[in-house]
Amino acid sequence: MAKRKMILDLDTGVDDALAIAYALADPEVDLIGIVSSYGNNLLDVCAENSLKLLELLGHTDIPVFKGLPHSCTTDHFDVMQVSKDIHGNNGIGEVQLPAPSRSIEEESGVDFYIDAAHKYGKDLIIIPTGPMTNLAAALKKAPEIAHLIGNVTFMGGALTVEGNVTPVAEANINQDPKAANKVLTSDLPLTMVGLDVTLRTLLTKKETQQWRDLGTKAGKAYADITDFYIDAYYNLDIDKNGCAIHDPLAVGVGIDPSFVTTLSLFVKCVYEEGPYYARIIGDNSKLNDPNPNVKVAINVDKERYLKVFMDHLTNLFKEH
Repeated sequence: MAKRKMILDLDTGVDDALAIAYALADPEVDLIGIVSSYGNNLLDVCAENSLKLLELLGHTDIPVFKGLPHSCTTDHFDVMQVSKDIHGNNGIGEVQLPAPSRSIEEESGVDFYIDAAHKYGKDLIIIPTGPMTNLAAALKKAPEIAHLIGNVTFMGGALTVEGNVTPVAEANINQDPKAANKVLTSDLPLTMVGLDVTLRTLLTKKETQQWRDLGTKAGKAYADITDFYIDAYYNLDIDKNGCAIHDPLAVGVGIDPSFVTTLSLFVKCVYEEGPYYARIIGDNSKLNDPNPNVKVAINVDKERYLKVFMDHLTNLFKEH
């Protein structure tokens, strides 16, 4: 059977770095490109981080595209201090990787989305793990892609738990709630991998030590990058038991939906200023409509997922 094609849409910080490794290691998909976003850092930094990590992992064949540098409702983007505290000033845990030997693609990430949707259709999986700005822009430019793309599995939102920016808002969605609403209320087939499940899926220094023990460049770099993140979770009192592997869980679910239990809903995102800003919630106006377009992950088989995650990444890091 032909491999399905995957595009990652990343604001490359620590868990995005882990998402890249997972996508490269999984035998069922072919990573055809990375579209860069802003979020954990500025767009240019995130794009360069993706190039550096692909090079570290021996995949200079995968193109990296630039998406949009700020939300659809603002004219600039400033990195939040908490992002620097969690991901490091450089986005990848203050680990210094060599400058990439190649450049960002000339084509825009938005156009790459549209071209890939037309080329691969239902075989295409898109995994946004930052703000939804790029995908919303692609839908605006080429509305027909909503009926072409096979699946969009995104890391973002919080339906059954509280948010991590406000009591109702999760960080990725909070960056551009209007864009999130455009994507959520489109005809795209969507799976939401939110804090509901990612906060249950923890990585510890026991696992990163296994990568360090490989004695490879990639094993050491990824252990250092992830240990920074684990320490940040501990020091900021986010979780004393380990770090949530948010973004790679979305990649895993995009490939194997059986990792999670889902609830099928029509949802919307509140983008008007106020106490519910950036909240994802079921859409009352569509309660009786059949065939909801969003599957919201509400539970996860965390032991099975973590085993697959560790097998994938450890095998990849052995080679590099």
